[in-house]
Amino acid sequence: MQIIKKLTMKLNKFHLSLLYLLVVGGCADNQPRRLELPLNNKGDIDLPHGKHPGRNGELTPQEMKMARVAWKYFENNYQQSTGLVNAADNYPSTTMWDTASYLAALVSVYELKIIEKPIFDLRLTTLLETLNGLSFFRNGLPNKVYHTQTSEKVNYGNQPGEIGTSGLDLGRLLIWLKIIKERYPDYSDVIDKFVLRWNFSNLLDSKGTIYGASFEPSDTKAKVIQEGRLGYEEYAAKGFELWGFDTTQAAKAEPYSVISIFGIDIPYDSRDPRIFHAHNYVVSESYVLDAIEFNWDLANDSDGNDAHFSHPWMEDFAQRIYKVQEQRYKQTGILTARTEHQLDQDPYFVYDTIYSDGITWNTLTESGDIVPQFAAIATKGVLGLWVLWETEYTDLLFSKIADLYDPQKGFYEGVYENGSGVIKQQTANNNGIILETLLYKVQGKLLRFSGRQSLWDKAIAEKFNE
Repeated sequence: MQIIKKLTMKLNKFHLSLLYLLVVGGCADNQPRRLELPLNNKGDIDLPHGKHPGRNGELTPQEMKMARVAWKYFENNYQQSTGLVNAADNYPSTTMWDTASYLAALVSVYELKIIEKPIFDLRLTTLLETLNGLSFFRNGLPNKVYHTQTSEKVNYGNQPGEIGTSGLDLGRLLIWLKIIKERYPDYSDVIDKFVLRWNFSNLLDSKGTIYGASFEPSDTKAKVIQEGRLGYEEYAAKGFELWGFDTTQAAKAEPYSVISIFGIDIPYDSRDPRIFHAHNYVVSESYVLDAIEFNWDLANDSDGNDAHFSHPWMEDFAQRIYKVQEQRYKQTGILTARTEHQLDQDPYFVYDTIYSDGITWNTLTESGDIVPQFAAIATKGVLGLWVLWETEYTDLLFSKIADLYDPQKGFYEGVYENGSGVIKQQTANNNGIILETLLYKVQGKLLRFSGRQSLWDKAIAEKFNE
């Protein structure tokens, strides 16, 4: 179903409060339903789909051990009362981006047979029940942050309050909700009921631009902010496209320029941070996620040929992002796998970039402070490069981080480039991306279309037939 641009305006008035139907409600003794992935029927998912870019095949014993270690994080940080998982180790707070990374982890360990179906079902039904009951920011969209033990809206200090909403975070969440509803049809309706509560007119305009909102206690109303720069913006746009929305503006590579680094033309968002007050980070993560989840395809490409990329400029840009990091190592001897990552000390989070704000190999905080001492070989960045490019360089990167974990707590964020040691912080995003990366090695492109019509399709069709 193709939804035209006016949907963003229609949905402003189209607010459905639908009751959650617990998926296990009809099962004997109220036990979790044991789902089967449907195969071999017309329109169903058939895995695997053949050779895909990078590394292919079953996990080795070492790789399976890594997957089990990464899952330890989610065992330790799971909140039984809500089904949510802490975004950072032992701190009861999360975002919608980190919730998507948890969903990626949950699907991955189920598909890799690390957990049994009843555990998968119980965790997923509990989480979806919580999501359907969330209180939204200004009653329109999920808040940026929630307390994982209570599922209440909180601020960045984890105190009750509203602080806004993130279009980029919700874009990633929409991707993983779509992956799950296509793979596991029993969850399709309850996922759709959650998304049908969203007021999309506050996320997208008529040109297909993605917006978020920020809100401070001193504000009288929320500040609407365009979100996303080259890489992350187009990745998030695919999440909205999967649900039928027009994202013409957000999906474009333009406006961009290139800068030559080690003889390789690296694309970057040309919107000047000094004018638009948003940094133009160039990192690995968005390009890696686009490959793992979409195979560098257009959002709704259902072709099962993983050797073909229907989003060619995305694949081309990703190749450059890989090559420049490999070339930096060849020229300087510095192992390089650049992406955003957490820290175990103040400022606690940095964008570790290939290029940003006019500076190559720039490491900066969200406020724009330059902090080169926190540049790191990021664990999830390494795994992404390793799985997509089967080279001697990625083998070397892999050997650097393969044992970078606490066996009882999960993988650390990375190791500092300057030799000052390990970043001893575990997070949901890092361990979740590690797990989906390993699943990609086995299955290839993680989004596979079933061809089934969903509650979402029917609800929107009925609205336009009124």
